[in-house]
Amino acid sequence: MDKSSQYWVVIPATGIGQRMKAACPKQYIKLSKKTILEHTLDNLLSYPRVTGAIVILNSSDQYWKKLNYKHEKPVLLCTGGEQRHHSVYNGLLRLKQHTEGNPYVLIHDAVRPFVSHDDLNLLLDTLDESDDGALLAVPVADTLKLANDNQAVKITYPRDNLWRAFTPQAFRLNKISSALENVIKNDLEITDDSSAMELMGARPKLVPGDVQNIKITTPQDLILAKKLIKVNN
Repeated sequence: MDKSSQYWVVIPATGIGQRMKAACPKQYIKLSKKTILEHTLDNLLSYPRVTGAIVILNSSDQYWKKLNYKHEKPVLLCTGGEQRHHSVYNGLLRLKQHTEGNPYVLIHDAVRPFVSHDDLNLLLDTLDESDDGALLAVPVADTLKLANDNQAVKITYPRDNLWRAFTPQAFRLNKISSALENVIKNDLEITDDSSAMELMGARPKLVPGDVQNIKITTPQDLILAKKLIKVNN
């Protein structure tokens, strides 16, 4: 374990929450007196090995200032881009302006407030073994089926060795910056940050995580999140 390394959390909070159908972006929905984003920040910044956070906001965000969020650890802001990977890249550039060296970055969804510190321990310890980074993930338990245009089963996939990718996804700053720059310059499509590394030939490690590390994107997720808040409190 490299105790001298810095670990910065990078949180893209640019979503507008269309699937949630709420009056505000989903990261600003209240969960037990605080917004989801505040819960996420409080949880990650309370983890001892985290140095600080970069929060990436939508250019039209009108909610962050109203939070008046403060923490003893540094919380830096920047504006997002056209797509998620553009936003994350902007966040990494902001971090490069603030810090020297090549810290680790933990890129984390703004609406995953329940990642456990035990999982963070496992993730960061795995970084000692992997130059290509690591991410929290959960083995697929359900049977996966590919449908045709009529929603009839076309193919059933074996679930062996299939995982659901969660966040945080953790990498050295310089490596993930280069990987995302490659995606942007070549107009490539990715669905997560690990995908950008994979396109560069990297093979990030999968770290088994807790299924309670849910991403709150639908009204049903919000119902579950309210239950988890009560249990955790």
